[in-house]
Amino acid sequence: MIKYYTRACNFYYGLTSLEKVKKKLSLPLHGNKLISFDTIEIISRKKKRKLDLKSINNLKKPIKKKIQTDIKQISKKKFFKGLKFSNLPILMGVLNLTPNSFSDGGKYNKKNFGELHAKKLIRDGCGILDIGGEATNPGSREVSMDEEWKRIFPTLSKIKKLKKFTSLDTRKSKIMERGINNNINLVNDVSGLNHDTNTINVLKDTNIPFVIHHMQGVPSTMQKNPKYENVILDIYDFFEKKLKFLRSKKIKHNNIILDPGIGFGKNLKHNITILRNISIFHSLGFPVMIGTSRKRFIKNLSGINDSQERLGGTISSSLFAIMQGVQILRVHDVNEVMQSIKVFNTLKL
Repeated sequence: MIKYYTRACNFYYGLTSLEKVKKKLSLPLHGNKLISFDTIEIISRKKKRKLDLKSINNLKKPIKKKIQTDIKQISKKKFFKGLKFSNLPILMGVLNLTPNSFSDGGKYNKKNFGELHAKKLIRDGCGILDIGGEATNPGSREVSMDEEWKRIFPTLSKIKKLKKFTSLDTRKSKIMERGINNNINLVNDVSGLNHDTNTINVLKDTNIPFVIHHMQGVPSTMQKNPKYENVILDIYDFFEKKLKFLRSKKIKHNNIILDPGIGFGKNLKHNITILRNISIFHSLGFPVMIGTSRKRFIKNLSGINDSQERLGGTISSSLFAIMQGVQILRVHDVNEVMQSIKVFNTLKL
């Protein structure tokens, strides 16, 4: 049996979008009338084709039913505990408390530098503060639970007083438990919940919101010749299978974010394909997050080797993601990305 996927495309923005939604010429993306679409791409493993929304009624019944279900998921308003999607996108500010992260390792893991940088990220406009104590960039090695917590706790104990929506970037269930006991609001596990078998129990017992992140392999080896049959559809199927598994484990809430994992077991072609087609993940019915900030694919495209000099590529890829309705951007340079978004949002009106 052929499996079909639905990708929203041909987007409108601002006043143009509002007018088209009012006239029922386009559908709002995740309930936000400031971005809408009037075309879908129907995709299978063998072919794909684009249709305007009116032409869906001409499809054969089995396909029509599937596409209509997907469109409901794409257009319905998103609700998430502690986050509001009325003003998009939400910026997740990166706070690395590691000595060896690819871009800013060693900058914020000493004295009170972590707390100071957290306050700066908040002032600059981040909606989520993402704190992590273990590097997971290509080639990095796992650290012990005690070492990871030793890096995180001094800063976490201080920033929890700021009462900011805080995400904990960790693969270990014990670190998750300790973080939850220190008021974190979200678990961001880059392993796709696969690293620690006890993670599912923690998520179930605490009802904590979490990110399902896609990664092929493990950080130490994930960039050694990653392969996919179809990178977009393979990741989609991974999310779909994982969501089904979570429901079978009685995790029923919808406070789940999907991240296709740019640079995590993907080569340049894979990363570009994901960015160009990221709106396909809206049909799964959950907020979509992406992290392109300072990533290696920007170096591959621009020739800029120093990760801290990749701001231009970060901004351009972030704006491209916004144009496809991505709700959350994970970034290092909150001030600069926020500035670009404000200008972009004004111009598109």
